Amino acid sequence: MSSKNLCWIRRDLRLHDHYALSQALKNADETFLVFVFDELILTKLKNKKDRRLTFIFDSLKEIESLLNEVGSSLIIKYGDPAKIIPELALELKVDGLYFNRDYEPYAKKRDESVTKTLEKNKISVFSFKDHVFYEKQEVLNGKREIYKVFTPYKNKWLETFRAQESVVPNFNCVLKKMAKFNNPNSINKKNWMNTIGFEEITCVLKGGTTEAMGLLSQFKKHMHNYKEARDIPALNQTSNLSTYIRMGNLSIRDMIRASLEKSNEGASTWLSELIWRDFYQVILDVYPKVETHSFKLEYDQIIWLGSKADFKSWCEGETGYPIVDAAMRCLNETGLMHNRLRMVVASFLTKTLLIDWRLGERYFAEKLLDFDLAANNGGWQWSASTGVDAQPYFRIFNPYNQSEKFDPDGIFIRDWCPELSLFSNKQIHYPHESDMVEQVEAKCFIGSDYPHPIVAYKGQKDKALAMYKAIR
Repeated sequence: MSSKNLCWIRRDLRLHDHYALSQALKNADETFLVFVFDELILTKLKNKKDRRLTFIFDSLKEIESLLNEVGSSLIIKYGDPAKIIPELALELKVDGLYFNRDYEPYAKKRDESVTKTLEKNKISVFSFKDHVFYEKQEVLNGKREIYKVFTPYKNKWLETFRAQESVVPNFNCVLKKMAKFNNPNSINKKNWMNTIGFEEITCVLKGGTTEAMGLLSQFKKHMHNYKEARDIPALNQTSNLSTYIRMGNLSIRDMIRASLEKSNEGASTWLSELIWRDFYQVILDVYPKVETHSFKLEYDQIIWLGSKADFKSWCEGETGYPIVDAAMRCLNETGLMHNRLRMVVASFLTKTLLIDWRLGERYFAEKLLDFDLAANNGGWQWSASTGVDAQPYFRIFNPYNQSEKFDPDGIFIRDWCPELSLFSNKQIHYPHESDMVEQVEAKCFIGSDYPHPIVAYKGQKDKALAMYKAIR
């Protein structure tokens, strides 16, 4: 009697360098592959034209095409995975379930439930470290505790990496051992969109490993410039891979290998960003409270003074601060936001508009194509000074200085705030300070064509410092 395994893919939408799939294939005569549209997650999404669903479908379509080449197919389900996965495992009469670990609180509870159900039914369950390079127990300080400050964590991460001789494993997946069957309706996007209650919408990025590998190849050509150029939105010198990383079209090992191909500051800086990713995953894994609370619990006592009207203006990109508005309009239109701009708009929301970081975090969670709970939460708490190894509360980004420094010629602002396009490179950062003649020449009147600043930066800075000091 032949042995059978079931591999459950979630945020690892690829068929290469996949730890769980490689082991499932290795340990059975045939392996089935399943993806579940989780209704418990999808029903919480307010926007039924969510671009992420299109990206996921692109990724699944590519997987299906590769499986078809070896006479196999992808199983797709919709509902509660805690019920569906055990039912499917029993229906297929598999010997084992294989999946890669996820560190988000909901995912951990879900996976624990699935594991308990299957073990009661005498089906083995195997989980693997794949989403990160090092898990929580692998990078510890001298007291055998996790690090709460990034730099010593990074140093220990690198020390651990060198101790294993900088070996980056590659988990080969022998697809010829995939179960042979035909599922002609597995990837019918229109039908599935109706089933899960979403409408199809064009996505600015095409999902899938082929696209991801193409972007990675392009990025490697200018990775040496990454350290200096990554902060300039108009240069487009980042990897543009964050969504592919989030969905698992690439493995963390693919990216680490790429960072090791060259010995330069750009490659080292990119590797450091990948280590930040591991760091935030560890924090979420060990301290799930950060999903809803400040890591520094005393900061939950802050009385946020901002208004609902100001939050609405921030969301819509109508604050009167051009760099902030350009960033938010880009997010709303594309689902993308440059990392430097994430810091700028987060600091602006929390320390200029004096609005609770959790509101901004939730808005990003709704809009970002690359939304990842650990990274999004870590970034917002860093900006708001409430998180692990966060910037000091008195460090407040000046949006005008940030604009002049990182978009000096106003290229990015002009792309997303076209009403400001005729202002000079200097005026475009401070359009509200232009006189009437200058506004006529720019064909943009402040207060009608573009808003006055909704708050005065200097006065708000003083209020922010007082707000934070009140709880210290």
